[in-house]
Amino acid sequence: MAIPLFNSIAAISHCTNKRLNTISTFDSLKLPPIHKMKKWVSCSPTDSNSLGLEAGVWLNVGTHLIPHPNKVEKGGEDAFFVSSHGGGVIAVADGVSGWAEKDVDPALFSRQLMANASSLVEDEEVNYNPRNLIRKAHAAVSTVGSATVAVAMLERNGTLKIANVGDCGVKVIRKGRVTFSTSPQEHYFDCPYQLSSETVGQTFLDATVTSIELMEEDMVVMGSDGLFDNLFDQEIISIVGSCDDVSDAAKALANLAHTHSKDSSFESPYSLEARVHGFDVPWWKKLLGMKLTGGKLDDITVIVGQVKSSMS
Repeated sequence: MAIPLFNSIAAISHCTNKRLNTISTFDSLKLPPIHKMKKWVSCSPTDSNSLGLEAGVWLNVGTHLIPHPNKVEKGGEDAFFVSSHGGGVIAVADGVSGWAEKDVDPALFSRQLMANASSLVEDEEVNYNPRNLIRKAHAAVSTVGSATVAVAMLERNGTLKIANVGDCGVKVIRKGRVTFSTSPQEHYFDCPYQLSSETVGQTFLDATVTSIELMEEDMVVMGSDGLFDNLFDQEIISIVGSCDDVSDAAKALANLAHTHSKDSSFESPYSLEARVHGFDVPWWKKLLGMKLTGGKLDDITVIVGQVKSSMS
């Protein structure tokens, strides 16, 4: 999954065991200077940030990261950033772990993609358009690899613009209900669309683009698939509704997803989807009443934003 298009051979080599990790740092990259109104979030496991200063609505943001258990030392293969530009910009990229089989660090691509996006978020050509931001950030990546990505940009008038390639996702919760959810883009089960360094793969043109109108106190939950493969909507709603602030909500969501990911008996969204696609226990185990269960060990990146108004 990359800049151009995709073929089945590339899909097999880079989609198997797609992701595994979470905390992304940018230490190995030369980063642009951080602007006054922009905040990087990558190294600390938990953070919160009130985004946007002018009149209108803005996002109050909390984040939390838990890397795959086997990738804690390297910090995982997810990357993300938070910016105060406009009403707030949030984005997450998930490095494709299949590249490790080719002796390529899967984290480098996602980190550079997010580093580029953060430096370009105020670019005139981006024009507060998430698909344009993906286009320019992807074009500037020089490292080998691939990643799924989601970008959400809130305008001061309350319009949330979203672009996603692959299975990083966004949900909007309003008054205890999920009122909007992105849909994963997949070639086949566990092989999502990806931006890549290769000449075949997806581009910004393959992104699903959505605009929705938000209201004050709406909650925006963004995450890598490590979140949504291990938590059901009702669990997300319950946690977000029970937490006092966005940092607590992000941490609680990540922690529960991590707990589920290690539970072989948990009937997770991932195991349910796997069974739908024909993956299950051997027939003789089915005769004993057994079935495929368990969460999915992975990097877990969670960004929670609450819509606030400067008038309140």
